[in-house]
Amino acid sequence: MSQTYPGPMAPSVAVKVQIVVIGAGQAGLSAAYHLKRQGLAPHKGFVVLDQSNEPGGAWQHRWPSLTLSTVNRIHDLPGMPFSEAVETSATEVPANSAVPAYFAAYEKRFELPVYRPVAVKIVCERDGRFRVETDRIQFSARGLINATGTWESPYIPDVPGRDRFKGRQLHTRDYHTAEEFRGQHVVVVGGGISAIQLLDEVSRITSTSWVTRRPPAFRQGPFDEQAGRAAVAMVEDRVRRGLPPASVVSVTGIPLTPAIEAMRARGVLNRFPMFNEVTEDGVRWPDGTALRTDVILWCTGFRSSLDHLAPLMLREPDDGIVMTGRLATQVAKNPEVHLVGYGPSASTIGANRAGAAAARELMAALGLA
Repeated sequence: MSQTYPGPMAPSVAVKVQIVVIGAGQAGLSAAYHLKRQGLAPHKGFVVLDQSNEPGGAWQHRWPSLTLSTVNRIHDLPGMPFSEAVETSATEVPANSAVPAYFAAYEKRFELPVYRPVAVKIVCERDGRFRVETDRIQFSARGLINATGTWESPYIPDVPGRDRFKGRQLHTRDYHTAEEFRGQHVVVVGGGISAIQLLDEVSRITSTSWVTRRPPAFRQGPFDEQAGRAAVAMVEDRVRRGLPPASVVSVTGIPLTPAIEAMRARGVLNRFPMFNEVTEDGVRWPDGTALRTDVILWCTGFRSSLDHLAPLMLREPDDGIVMTGRLATQVAKNPEVHLVGYGPSASTIGANRAGAAAARELMAALGLA
């Protein structure tokens, strides 16, 4: 069962285990399930560290209007269907409550050793083992599965003048409800699915302008299994070559849904190219055209949350990480480190498969299988 810590604790002697899993989202729980299924003992053999107070991963922080009907798709974790924990016929249930309920039931069903809230501060190597230092308890492990995702690392481009804007700036992760922008003009920046979802909501409340770096690639027709495999292969090729992962939309495109067609009919999708300057009261393009605005909503994506792994020196000069292994979860520079939810496994179904592969490969490498 999960272990909750009521207060600070930081013993100087690290608790020894075989494998530490960092993160209790889709990828971390999948890895934990497979570690246990292959015979590794919870608590003594492996632990899962989660910085949140409650189960749910990043899902618990999503905006309330993101429901089971509007989210891309939530894939079942291995061994337990989503429908066993959540009534899936009620499609308007907020994802930020439905998915945490599922994760909580999953942790309980399989008695996974999730320790929370435990924030990992740094991971380093000492005497052939990983020293995992947290804000509460320290661990020493032979292997590491990192499943920290991206939610804690929002990306905002460094546009000149951004620090002098007198209006409000916020990122996707800060968004709560469109109602708070009523009566204000909002510039939505970004060409991904989240950007379009928020643009749709906000444009129903107040005036908006949509800005993207590249023309959006709308995709007609179904995104079938063959297309999915091709998209994953492109991202996998990048990380195997040590390049930073590409955005999902740059590979898959945006499905042209009825909701998007309705946005187009309302004139909401009249896209502007990326501005090159932020002014005190708006944004400005290279030709001198300026737009006054009250709010800039940066829907510009996330980066992998890997700063705690910096002492392991996994990155290449261009900031990528060379990945290997069957599903590109293993770090070439340090085979005892697996990254799940990174690159081709940065999706719910990809995270499931990556968790299984990482667990098997790491246990085999450590002689535990």
